[in-house]
Order: sequence, then C-alpha cells, then structure tokens
Amino acid sequence: MTRRLIVSLLIVCIALPLPAQAGMIAPNADRGRVERLLERADVQSRLQALGVDPSEVRARVAALSDDELATLAARIDTLPAGGADIIGALLLVFIVLLITDIFGLTKVFPFTKPIR
Repeated sequence: MTRRLIVSLLIVCIALPLPAQAGMIAPNADRGRVERLLERADVQSRLQALGVDPSEVRARVAALSDDELATLAARIDTLPAGGADIIGALLLVFIVLLITDIFGLTKVFPFTKPIR
C-alpha cells in the first residue's frame, strides 16, 4: 500500500511540468561581453581603419550607465555578422551554376549530368 502511494506520487511529480525561471542578465555580464568584443583583433583593426582609437572606445564603454550598456549589448545581438553577405553570395552563385549545369547550359561541376 505504501509503495503504491509513493509510486503514484512519483508519477504525478514527474508528469507535472516544472515552471521555468528566467532572470535578467547582470550589467557586469553585458559589460564583460562588450569588452570581449572590443578586444578582438578584427574589431580593433576595423576601429583603427575608421580612425577611432580603441582605447578611447574602451574608456567610453566604461563610462556607460547600466541601461545604456544593456541597450548596446542588445543591439550587438541584432546586428548582422560581417561574413553573412559573402556566404549568401557564394551560395547564390553555387546554386545558379548548379542549375545551369543541370540544364546543360554550362559544364562547371563534374558530378552533374545534364537533363538534355
């Protein structure tokens, strides 16, 4: 009898969905994330190419309030990655060449057989 009760309680506990908990990301995490981004060599070279001193950018990031920093960190997530356009263009060229190979208009890829 006791075993049935315990097993029944365990089944009910397992079957019930557990509530998920979400919390705010601490501003220090945002600050660290932005600082890690600024430490990257490609970011520093791009800043220098634009005529901006990376140390001045770090000083300005250090002076940001928590709200401004959270806004900046959120905008970093929504900005497109630098290589996304190149990959898309290469994929488009590959697909066009593949289709023209299949229709027998070109012979670029050895693994395709024309339908003509």
